[in-house]
Amino acid sequence: MEIQKAEIDDNFRLPDAMWEHTKPLLPVEPPKPQGGRPRNDARHMMDAIFYVLRTGIQWKALPRCLGAGSSVHDRFQAWRKAGVFRAMWAAGLMAYDGAKGIDWAWQAMDGAMTKAPLGGTGTGPNPTDRAKSGTKRCVLTEGKGVPLAVAVEGANRHDMKMTAATLDAIVVDRPEPTPDTPHHLALDKGFDYREVRDAVAARHYIAHIWTRGEEAAAKREMPGYRARRWVVERTHSWMNRFRRLLIRWEKKVENYLAMLELACAFISFRAAKVFG
Repeated sequence: MEIQKAEIDDNFRLPDAMWEHTKPLLPVEPPKPQGGRPRNDARHMMDAIFYVLRTGIQWKALPRCLGAGSSVHDRFQAWRKAGVFRAMWAAGLMAYDGAKGIDWAWQAMDGAMTKAPLGGTGTGPNPTDRAKSGTKRCVLTEGKGVPLAVAVEGANRHDMKMTAATLDAIVVDRPEPTPDTPHHLALDKGFDYREVRDAVAARHYIAHIWTRGEEAAAKREMPGYRARRWVVERTHSWMNRFRRLLIRWEKKVENYLAMLELACAFISFRAAKVFG
């Protein structure tokens, strides 16, 4: 039985308050001097895209009440090329900074691998999944876990090789650290390489990297101990609640990044208490 628009839960639609921040970021629609059918409503299209992100459904399987899959996908591609989803993420971070304040003092970074059955750019053999096609996303968060940057490579790409690209992908202007307000960066033992320490230092961070064996010893000596980087692990968990990110179906890495950016925008606006 076909799903009706009224039957779609509000959790699968873009929140109204987030839409109000999004409308000014959309490109101006080109005029149609030759006439023709009017373009689909922008809010309706954004709801459909968000539905795909939330549910992981294929474009062509979208409920008809949300629009034709081809039309929604075309609008997604146009907005991705116009940088709309990245701009939404930046707007969310600015709203969060105004409401709570971005915690630049203690940042954290870590990678996570997901399956990518269709392959495509930014994928590779997953060394932990019998060399099946997979992708790795590396996420940088501020001190409370709100995402600041993300980079995508093949699943076989080592975390340390993604350090510089991730740090250089912060979507808002990072304030200059000073001796009184330094920026610390928490990393796990997978980043314990000179190349990483050099890249971090070159970007004026103070690296905090557990060497192999140190964290296990700390856990033995301090029951209940949690490393500061636990916030980025929680952020990866938040991202996996968007089923389109749990398994990557986009062949183009640009499209997968756009989905990540939309999820990060939602997380940022939610952290800013723009909506409940």
